[in-house]
Amino acid sequence: MLGVIGGTGLYDLPNLEHVSELTIETPFGYPSSPLVKGTIAGNEVVFIARHGRGHHITPSQIPFRANIYALKHFGVSHVLSVNAVGSLREHLPPGTAIVPDQIIDRTVLRERTFFDRGIVAHVGLADPFCESFRQAILSHANAAGGQTHDGGTYVCIEGPQFSTRAESNLYRQWGADIIGMTAMPEARLAREAGLCYGSLAMVTDYDVWHDAEEDVSLEVVQRTLERNADLGRRVIQILVEAGLPVCEQDCANAAAKAIATQTEHITDEIQDRLSVLLGHNDH
Repeated sequence: MLGVIGGTGLYDLPNLEHVSELTIETPFGYPSSPLVKGTIAGNEVVFIARHGRGHHITPSQIPFRANIYALKHFGVSHVLSVNAVGSLREHLPPGTAIVPDQIIDRTVLRERTFFDRGIVAHVGLADPFCESFRQAILSHANAAGGQTHDGGTYVCIEGPQFSTRAESNLYRQWGADIIGMTAMPEARLAREAGLCYGSLAMVTDYDVWHDAEEDVSLEVVQRTLERNADLGRRVIQILVEAGLPVCEQDCANAAAKAIATQTEHITDEIQDRLSVLLGHNDH
């Protein structure tokens, strides 16, 4: 089943049928919003508004662990993250849809693992996006008529402020292509949860590095949000209608061999807390 985490400008999926709301309190708190479940072309999809209904949750306060845990709990296997981003490259103008393949994590305040409080796991994250899913997203973005770009590095900052000019230029020197505030720790947690994770990153601005363009501001971002959101909705519909790709990277078992804690030290309390992620008999 596809799970969609909608970012700035994408707060709902208008084409859903047989809609129901799912509410859950996870061991990591409540998700950003009630999960909205429905069908598109007979296929199930679940949606979360990342910043809550009405956009009242800052990037640093998003309950990332609860969101990913809830999607896993309700049977999601693939997570499409829709992100509003700034461009750090001349050839990626506002309106471009990027399907990134790498991330630089510059966040500092966020809970970034499920494996804490008595259990340790070191899950591999060399390639933070599921490549099988990433290729499907790219193909469907092209089919939806978007101006798309294959690959790129997303630098995720803490926010909620935009970057300084010096920071923006530093990230360009690092090789980053786009900048946003929400892909991390989502990608980390999705991998720990055994979910195929991919991003449709929608460019709204040129951040603050570009001398010939207007500096990023909320007003600048909002000018392109609705156009970007329309493309995001088309991609989601095509993705659901076409069916989800078979994962060739074995994302579902990412945590299986990554737990360093000895079996006898994994308590019933830990097992209960992480049962949705580990299963009842997987340790």
